[in-house]
Amino acid sequence: MFDNKQRRAAHSQAIARPDQALSQHLSGVGAKARELAQKLNLEEAGYLIGLLHDFGKYSEEFQQYIKAIEKDQIQANRIKYDEDEEVYDHKQHKGKIDHSTAGAQWIWKNFSDFDALGYGRLVAQVLSICIASHHSGLIDFTNQNGNIFSNRMRKSDDKTHLKECEKNCDLSITEEIKKIDRKELIKHFFRTITPIYESNISSEIKAFYLGMLTKFLFSCLIDADRLDSAGREIQPKIEWDELITNFEHNMGGLKSTRPINNIRKNISGACLKAAQKKTGVFRLTVPTGGGKTFASLRYAIHHAKKHNMDRIIYIIPYTSIIEQNADQIRKILNDDIDSQWVLEHHSNLEPEQQTWHSKLACENWDRPIILTTMVQFLEVLFGAGTRGVRRLHQLTNSVLIFDEIQNLPVKCFHLFCNAINFFTVYAKSTAVLCTATQPSLDLLKNEENGRLNIPEENEIMGDCAEIDQLFNDLSRVNVQNCCKNPAWDDEEIAQFVLQQFESTESVLVIVNTKSSAKKLFNFFKGSLNKNELFYLSTNLCSTHRKTHLDRIRKRLDNTLPVLCISTQLIEAGVDISFKAVVRYLAGLDSIAQAAGRCNRHAEMGKEKGNVFIINSGSENLGSLEEIKIGQEMTARVVEELPQLAEYLNMPDIDLLHPETLKLYFKYYFEKLSKDMAYEVGANKSKQTNKSLSHQLEYETSMLELLSENTFNGVVNAENQEVMWLRQAFMTAGKNFAAIDAPTKPLIVQYAEGKELVTRLSGLGKEKKFEAQKFYELLRKAQRYSVNIYPNDWDKLQKVGAIAEIQGEGIFYLDERYYCEEFGVSTDIINKWAAEIY
Repeated sequence: MFDNKQRRAAHSQAIARPDQALSQHLSGVGAKARELAQKLNLEEAGYLIGLLHDFGKYSEEFQQYIKAIEKDQIQANRIKYDEDEEVYDHKQHKGKIDHSTAGAQWIWKNFSDFDALGYGRLVAQVLSICIASHHSGLIDFTNQNGNIFSNRMRKSDDKTHLKECEKNCDLSITEEIKKIDRKELIKHFFRTITPIYESNISSEIKAFYLGMLTKFLFSCLIDADRLDSAGREIQPKIEWDELITNFEHNMGGLKSTRPINNIRKNISGACLKAAQKKTGVFRLTVPTGGGKTFASLRYAIHHAKKHNMDRIIYIIPYTSIIEQNADQIRKILNDDIDSQWVLEHHSNLEPEQQTWHSKLACENWDRPIILTTMVQFLEVLFGAGTRGVRRLHQLTNSVLIFDEIQNLPVKCFHLFCNAINFFTVYAKSTAVLCTATQPSLDLLKNEENGRLNIPEENEIMGDCAEIDQLFNDLSRVNVQNCCKNPAWDDEEIAQFVLQQFESTESVLVIVNTKSSAKKLFNFFKGSLNKNELFYLSTNLCSTHRKTHLDRIRKRLDNTLPVLCISTQLIEAGVDISFKAVVRYLAGLDSIAQAAGRCNRHAEMGKEKGNVFIINSGSENLGSLEEIKIGQEMTARVVEELPQLAEYLNMPDIDLLHPETLKLYFKYYFEKLSKDMAYEVGANKSKQTNKSLSHQLEYETSMLELLSENTFNGVVNAENQEVMWLRQAFMTAGKNFAAIDAPTKPLIVQYAEGKELVTRLSGLGKEKKFEAQKFYELLRKAQRYSVNIYPNDWDKLQKVGAIAEIQGEGIFYLDERYYCEEFGVSTDIINKWAAEIY
């Protein structure tokens, strides 16, 4: 390699840093990737892949491509540029320019045969695949079509331009690469992974962990590349002292005469004490209404300071409580919505098929405290492409708080357990499972597929006897099983709800589907005052839901009548309290969470609130199999309560007792144990294939694809080289969906949402894309976004109700299809509906 003194450009003028030289970009990405990879002591590996990731741009063909793009844009501004596509279509050239393979081949050539034991080949695999994949998302090492990675490393020089790039490379980059001692890098890499190989776990799980380590390095590279291209820097590490001071001062100033707050104070004290323990996996088992949000935050900030950790990430089941928890956290920390401490990540407004602009503006979780959803968390770990995985490195050296962990999708159990074990054992992180209804993830039936490592002493609230006493102390409701045969019809349900409303004037009804909620709401709309009746579902954007919840709380505080009809979004941690709750039959964990919205703060004194379980004869659950199974297991536990009480030598036992919930999860997990490894393949009806090229012709599992990936003999042995790693990352990602019917986000023009659509559209028209402004507007727009299921998306698209913002893959809804009552509608809203409020 030598310097030919000709300046090479890193990007076209279509993106944020059009004047950046290629050498500047490579050194900038290298420095940032080194800093990020240092978290797992892989800084030299990070530096090398950063220096070489765009090595192929030194080819004359790529430089001519950039000039052609710039010329056409200046003349006509008509080419949509995305350098990740490695594609151009110009009057002089047509086809692909591969600028990601050259750097990967350089590493493969210089590392794969470097040492006699073959360790260099493993390092070469990991580093090469990161570079080769940094535009597409991690490619497969092997899949049903053969050895994909080896084919890439054997790609001919006339297509990769490696020799030309070595010749054209800037001297400054050449010198930096020469400074990296290959032998030391390999030795250091193996010191990092030795604990994995020496651990007493199966070869399959070891392979899974090495795959996670590869994803970590890949994440460092993607984030470094995007940050440097957008002209952004890595956020400095936070000092936790100010947050701790603010928290303790404000918690000390919270005064209340309610006895329940003494219990909450004790729970918070237990969290403070546990924060001084070493890192690992912990449980925080606290009944609903026990103050888990502040207690877990107290644990997290003190634990982060104790172990010099980078951030705290709250993983929450529904977007409905992200803004509530974020507001509470900001208030207790003296923060504000525009600060640099707390980030709410409601939904992935970044499109599945991203543009280069949206890639630069993609959220990277760089704040000290992140609140996100379980769906997004799982997409970061297992999704395809580069959007989610960009954030994966932020999960290292962090406190991961899983709020309402029982809502983890069953098919992801083993994947989740293995990933959390990796981050807590090998990546310096701590995980806390918070809920009143703890699933036994450490006792999963198929142990060989992986289950959580939770030491018995890592239950923050103590032993079983102490937890039982805590549940007794926080008991505030009577749960009444009102299910019958035949089931309740709609008229009976409505009359029952009205009876409760007339006697208490404070009733919450929780159903399992949006259609049931809408039908019940419409039944009461003509008979109740409009100010008394409320509807909540995920068809409302989070700002809209917050507006409704604020009005509900205000009315309840002033003892004004409230009847709220809601889907299950309200039961996972929403801080609200009714005198009576009617819950459609569901899993016992959902019923327990629903009970947490009744007499939440024991404001009824010695009197208990009532929670009624009813079974609807008309509710159509369709393909919601887990809810159906939950209903069956709840019914089974109800029948067996007398025997359970006798076994425990208790006079009686209620449905919310920890032992009852333990029995429920035992039955529930047994029923679904076969689904926990996330099976995919030819005959799996629930398989979600995002690309026909990645459909599997045989049956396997996500766990298998992301570990040893033997493919059951599908790939012929003669097509294989000796490889340490065989994961099919891209095939797994293309087949992965955290939920069976993946949703798409769009911005609704509710309140400030209309202005945000206008501003985003305006930025899209600018000749020079301003990534930082786009990024900031997308952050704000999250509160005005709604996730739409495929069938509704198709209906809205057919009537022209969905529009795209200047080809950026960001969509918004025609304001005529959003109303105050129900939010998103597939029909144009009548004027009277919009004028109700």
